[in-house]
Amino acid sequence: MRILVLGSGAREHAIVDALTRSGGEHQVVIAPGNHSIAETATIVGISDIEDGDAVSSFALENAIDLVVVGPEAPLIAGVADAPRERGIPVFGPSRAAAQLEGSKAFAKRIMAEAGVPTGRATRAGTLAEAEHALAEYGAPYVVKADGLAAGKGVLVTADLEAATAHARHWLGHGPVLIEEFLSGDEVSLFFLSDGHDVLPLSPAQDYKRLLDGDEGPNTGGMGAYSPLPWLADRFGTEQDFVQRVLDDVAQPVVRQLEHEGTPFIGLLYCGLIVDGDRISVIEFNARFGDPETQVVLPRLETPLGDLLLAAASGELAGRDWPEFSDDVAVGVVLASEGYPEAPLTGRPITGWQQALAVPGTRIDHAATAWSDHHNGLVATGGRVLTVVATGGDFTEARERAYQALSHLRLEGGQFRSDIAAKVTR
Repeated sequence: MRILVLGSGAREHAIVDALTRSGGEHQVVIAPGNHSIAETATIVGISDIEDGDAVSSFALENAIDLVVVGPEAPLIAGVADAPRERGIPVFGPSRAAAQLEGSKAFAKRIMAEAGVPTGRATRAGTLAEAEHALAEYGAPYVVKADGLAAGKGVLVTADLEAATAHARHWLGHGPVLIEEFLSGDEVSLFFLSDGHDVLPLSPAQDYKRLLDGDEGPNTGGMGAYSPLPWLADRFGTEQDFVQRVLDDVAQPVVRQLEHEGTPFIGLLYCGLIVDGDRISVIEFNARFGDPETQVVLPRLETPLGDLLLAAASGELAGRDWPEFSDDVAVGVVLASEGYPEAPLTGRPITGWQQALAVPGTRIDHAATAWSDHHNGLVATGGRVLTVVATGGDFTEARERAYQALSHLRLEGGQFRSDIAAKVTR
């Protein structure tokens, strides 16, 4: 197949790697991509990856068989609609279905209609409404921007003053949701959807807070690991857990969207809270999650291109669940100084050749570029790259990931030292 991937981050780097891993079966092109992704995929020029007409024209002119949309912003903008209307298979939901991520209030309504377990929530359009809801739910307080916020719109705090200030800030951009706090362990589980049927991938756990011990501000994600061996202690097997989420969450949501005339075709990301054997949804995303994608896809043995095309073509019914290796994967994000509030960019990154020499290790680049001035890589954003290591167990994978990180040099760079630590104990 000729596959067009839209996006430029570590998630897209991992997707491209999984698509090309079979040894050249697919011709993969990407827009806008980045310097490191260009080693395995051809970077092509599309004026605006949020412009469905521009994407459609490129796909038709270049005999593209499948379009894969990586980031959320193009999906919320409706980039999948135009190529799909022109008969081009697209892995990514329509503008209407992508509201499952674009509006947390929309997601809560869909969950209510589908009978999906989730916490109570109040949509507030004014500060007075937000303050009333905060008083009703009590601490810990959960305040979420209703729309996209680049991983910065969620605050969980015991400090009422901080919760009120967060609500006040995001009310300047639109409504906010005040939610009931759900305690437990977070789990990310991806489902491929063709608009009617779904297939699960392997669970992962990510780390949202900036600092060790889940301290500091929320981020877009500072690391992840997969699979989750502790799920077997609560549900019998990991497969039993996945089946429950499929039956109680993913399938009902996809069928509800289909019933409303907005079929969801693409990647349904279920953000879950697991408390004992109780499972609740805290959020949905309409695309592969970052950094979870970086640890899930390296373990995937079923060809990714075939799965994505089947979903885009409405042909998931009757397919076996995708197969994964027994290896484990640990990913650790290297971020710039000042992230997430005000990252300092333009600084050189060295030692990446030595990092890649560590067995079982790869680097997925998110915000890097080649600088002739520095004769090497520089950081161009907040989350710079993800070091991903696989191994026979979590001790080996963690050691490899942090050994690779020890070679990397970025002035002011920051990363967590406790990714997957609990599963090695």
